[in-house]
Amino acid sequence: MLTSPSRPAELRVAVIGAGFGGIAAAIELRRRGFSDVTVFERSDGPGGTWWDNRYPGAETDAASHLYSYSFAPYDWSRTHVRQPELQRYLEHVVDRFGIRPLIRFRTEVRRLTWDAARCGWRLRTAAGEESFFHAVVSALGMFGKPRWPDWPGLAEFPGPVLHTAVWDDRHDLTGKRVAVVGTGSSAAQVVPTLAPSVAALTLFQRQPGWLLPKRDRDFTARERRLYRRSHTLQRLNRLRLYLLQERREWRGAFFRPGHRINTKARERALAYAREVFADRPDLMAAVTPDYPFAGKRTIVSSDFYPALRRDNVTVVPRAVLSCTPDGLVDTAGVRHRFDAIVLATGFEATEYLASIEVVGRDGRTLRETWAGEPQAYLGVLTPNFPNFFMLYGPNTNGGLIITNLERQSRFISRELSRLVRTRQPAVEVSAAANQRYNDWLQRKINATAFVQGNNYFAVKSGRVVTQWPDNATVYGALLVVLRWWGRWRTPQRRRS
Repeated sequence: MLTSPSRPAELRVAVIGAGFGGIAAAIELRRRGFSDVTVFERSDGPGGTWWDNRYPGAETDAASHLYSYSFAPYDWSRTHVRQPELQRYLEHVVDRFGIRPLIRFRTEVRRLTWDAARCGWRLRTAAGEESFFHAVVSALGMFGKPRWPDWPGLAEFPGPVLHTAVWDDRHDLTGKRVAVVGTGSSAAQVVPTLAPSVAALTLFQRQPGWLLPKRDRDFTARERRLYRRSHTLQRLNRLRLYLLQERREWRGAFFRPGHRINTKARERALAYAREVFADRPDLMAAVTPDYPFAGKRTIVSSDFYPALRRDNVTVVPRAVLSCTPDGLVDTAGVRHRFDAIVLATGFEATEYLASIEVVGRDGRTLRETWAGEPQAYLGVLTPNFPNFFMLYGPNTNGGLIITNLERQSRFISRELSRLVRTRQPAVEVSAAANQRYNDWLQRKINATAFVQGNNYFAVKSGRVVTQWPDNATVYGALLVVLRWWGRWRTPQRRRS
């Protein structure tokens, strides 16, 4: 007889990843009474992407009060938090909410297989250990696999080759000739940090990005005292920042070429570039994109452009063609000599769950099901994969990531609570509902600049699989409304 858990405590749940998403999911599941929760984390500590991304200058693009949990205010030192402080915050949250005992560090999950007889998942780790769970929450997100270039000769370069996603701080770059490849958000943070201490820094730019000034700063002593004394004041500031961003992204205005908000942002970006490079038309030309605003991830920085003006910084507005024993060759055939190479080449963002083989109800893997085009219902559920949930899944990348993760965690915990309450063994979205949702989503995306830029948003077919085309409030509303729309789900019936 196949039975279903009668209480939350009897439902075994695995959470894969102890970054912002995994931590939020574990806290929410415990809050709803699920005591048998195990979090698997391959690293030595919590943090996920922020545990790995320790390159010089790493910090958030979003304001600190937004890039933190709504239920866990903190004594932030800056308007935009840097990686070391963010890591301390996550350690603080893990201990404050008592979930550290749930986390199995240095344990990597390699395979998940649906067990139809037991109506759950068989989980296998890299060490070969197997265990069973009624439900699995993937909190791996989209920034887990660094993108490494395939230049000829790179493996033979004798000096340090450092990727911003897996930084090795054992190498001292002081006084060296350094190449930085890439001009996205990571490069915009690492270049100003390295430039003052290296002998020379050369930035290779395949394509410039649209940039808006960040206006980041340290909080004053008075501001910190006020925020410490009044969490209400901190929450009010969070609400203010939230509403400003939601207004900007309502109905995708910020991402839609021709909309006044998109146009205004573009003009602001150009005005800032003209201000910084008033006497450097060469740099102004180099940093001005030739594609619509928001066609790539918008860079937010107040010190990247000034760093490009330094005497020891050179911008090469060309991509890298190959690597030699003493440096790099660009696409114009020009050779450049370096002692070290820094790769700010980002992630394989479209390869969701690349490190895990997930075998679903029909015997096919998730990769086979997606066939190169990841998609999911609300970014959380996929047909033929019962009781398998994703945080930060396909098409959920947007401006308010932590808010989205909290809402997704609530959605998942409520679905699991519903299973316990109704004594249904599994929840699964239907193929028809998933198709309708994603057809609607792609129509929304096709009206944005996402489809007009050379970015990490799309797979080879051109389908955008990472971005959410509206604001966080709309996404949160859909998580509530569509959860209760019963015909969108096909839960399996309890068998006896």
